[in-house]
Amino acid sequence: MISRHWTAICKSDRADAYIHHLQSETFPILTTIAGFVRASILKRDVQRGTEFQIITVWESLEAIKSFAGEDTEAAVVPLVAQAMMVEFDARARHYELVHTNP
Repeated sequence: MISRHWTAICKSDRADAYIHHLQSETFPILTTIAGFVRASILKRDVQRGTEFQIITVWESLEAIKSFAGEDTEAAVVPLVAQAMMVEFDARARHYELVHTNP
């Protein structure tokens, strides 16, 4: 399993809208991709806005290619989401999931 991590700082007044975007637009698309396992939204307030870390779990890098394309580390950030951001990572980070406690 591969855990994909991506971080962004959202404009504070757009944080709820960004969560809604993920839940209503992005995550439903992910659930249609073979090899997608789950997604989590982490958030915290920071000086410049609301920081989000989005963590998705995939069965393999091949599954991630169905979402991100050949360059699996490329961030996938639709224009509507970009407009809500102060800054965001251009690259995602991948980690091999070696253990999970239920």
